[in-house]
Amino acid sequence: MNVDANPTVFEIDPNTFQTDVIERSKQVPVVLLFWTDQVAPAVDTKAVLETLVAQYQGKFALGLSDVAKDQALAQQLRVQGIPSIRVIADGQIVEQMEGPQGEVALRELVDKLTMSNSDLLQDQLAVHIESQDWDNALAVLQQAIKEEPGNAGYKVEWADVLVRKGDLDGARTVVATIPEGTPERERPLTRLEIGEEAAGMGDLEDVQAELETNPADLGVRYRASILCAAGGVYEEALEHAMFILQTDREFEDDIGRATMVRIMALLGKDSDIAKQYRRRMFNFMH
Repeated sequence: MNVDANPTVFEIDPNTFQTDVIERSKQVPVVLLFWTDQVAPAVDTKAVLETLVAQYQGKFALGLSDVAKDQALAQQLRVQGIPSIRVIADGQIVEQMEGPQGEVALRELVDKLTMSNSDLLQDQLAVHIESQDWDNALAVLQQAIKEEPGNAGYKVEWADVLVRKGDLDGARTVVATIPEGTPERERPLTRLEIGEEAAGMGDLEDVQAELETNPADLGVRYRASILCAAGGVYEEALEHAMFILQTDREFEDDIGRATMVRIMALLGKDSDIAKQYRRRMFNFMH
């Protein structure tokens, strides 16, 4: 990469370090790479960082220090080996990495430096929800609410996680504090309704056994759909509801369609599963 052609990538000059690094770091994080073309892993690390700085379009800057030309800065920053990374933000070293680094580790570093608090929260939350670690998910949300008490979106997520954890009373309390018109407020409300309904329907295993005996029983099929949705088994829940829709639209006032709509609301508009069943529902009805 031509350093001169990309102002976010530059060779570190000790004479302009204050301006190029310290002052710049008050605007965007500056990643300092200590490298030399005599060390193959350092060349690889440099190549990955150059690719990332182009992809992230100015969200961070990359300063390059070739230790074969000048070791003074490396000594000053106590660099132990090559390659070595120091991250400067607001004029201070906030992160450092020693030794060869792969693309995954470097991308994680850049994400950590450049993502907003909201983006970081969503990433952390997604990890905890994926693993059904409800306690840590709630801890992340409670900290977020403490920092931004006026952000109703965090309360939406808080109520939603409480329902998934099984704390329906707690979810009701939180939902009551969410202003009308808050985006996605209906999601925890719908999840709460489904959770309350499922609580009186027995065990999913028993309902599935009933369904094996009489697969055409739409009442049993509906219970299976609700219990699956309450347990987070969304595709199976939608398949049961789709069966009802295709079998008898007059059953319980077209409850198959209504149930599909409710379950898809739990998944969110960006869900691939929701998109798939939305298309199937549309094609059947038209």
